[in-house]
Amino acid sequence: MGVDFGRRDIAVTSTGKSWSGKEIQDKRDKFNRVRASLQKKATLGTRSTRRRARNILKRLSGRERRYQAWLNHNISKAIINEAKQSQSLIAIEDLTGIRARTNQKPRNKTERRRSNSWAFYQLRQFLEYKGIKEGIEILAVNPAYTSQTCHGCLHIGLRNNKSFKCSNKACGWIGDADNNGSLMIALVGLSVNQPRGSELLACPIDSRATESLRCTLASA
Repeated sequence: MGVDFGRRDIAVTSTGKSWSGKEIQDKRDKFNRVRASLQKKATLGTRSTRRRARNILKRLSGRERRYQAWLNHNISKAIINEAKQSQSLIAIEDLTGIRARTNQKPRNKTERRRSNSWAFYQLRQFLEYKGIKEGIEILAVNPAYTSQTCHGCLHIGLRNNKSFKCSNKACGWIGDADNNGSLMIALVGLSVNQPRGSELLACPIDSRATESLRCTLASA
């Protein structure tokens, strides 16, 4: 089972399940507005006002963390349960260092804050410890080109927000970009895990995607 992580959809599985990130993003934006107001009071208000503002800020911080952990707990639990029922291993993206890479790109303050508050590493940790408990193997694969490669013919396609279109005229697959990414992650996971999985590289894959898969196999 492949799992694609993201901000718009927190997780999308290759079996068609998805969890929207809209609610958590709205809550974070609301918490941020309240924090900005309280921080102003904690700096410019009277002594008693500053003390009350700091105490409220501490409570808000705890509420936001608990909600994020609760959400990731439920998502990871559902994914592990499905994998257990189908006796599948789970392939996820290795997103180590993604914050540093994305912060190098020019973005406004709001987008930078939203990206830095994305708790994908916590979700990965929950999946890994629940996987150990239930005997489900969790495999972290190189995410390079998985969102740009068609899972049907392994050619590089065109991704535009939530839509994906394969550039191979013989294939022409069109569909949800995150679903395609999760299916591609599942294929990469199989290429690493199964003894004959390297035969995937014998398919007519785009040269950039081929190199990405070779790097994944080499690192495994």
